[in-house]
Amino acid sequence: MRTYSPKASEVVHGWYVVDAEGMVLGRLATEVARILRGKHKPIFVPHLDTGDHVVVVNASRVHMTAGKAERELAYRHSGYPGGLKSRSYAELLDTKPEEVVRRAVRGMLPKGPLGRQMLTKLKVYAGPTHPHAAQSPEPLDLPDARRTASSRG
Repeated sequence: MRTYSPKASEVVHGWYVVDAEGMVLGRLATEVARILRGKHKPIFVPHLDTGDHVVVVNASRVHMTAGKAERELAYRHSGYPGGLKSRSYAELLDTKPEEVVRRAVRGMLPKGPLGRQMLTKLKVYAGPTHPHAAQSPEPLDLPDARRTASSRG
């Protein structure tokens, strides 16, 4: 029997919606990256984009544990000499919570053109509403990413 290798035209991309309220950022990002890559499908191959679209709502209610929000810094560079700027994740969560989730997921995807293509299927919104109702996304429950009573400190 020959090994089945899917073609890009055969892949069907589904839609999922994830409510990030009360979730830990890193655990949420690993699960979202897994869905974006397509590792949950039996037809997964590392050289194709077999993943699904993911809509993350309530990004402003995500948590970071052990004081990482104040301690860790998010960097960006303008491209000019001396153009390195940094902000704490606490600051970024207050102003652009969508960017915090997008950065975390981006770091867990492959680097290069394939990873950038996968990242375009991620839609992040700070509030509970999103404009993708026409795609009828299925709610995705991520029990491993939920914040438990023992992890609150």
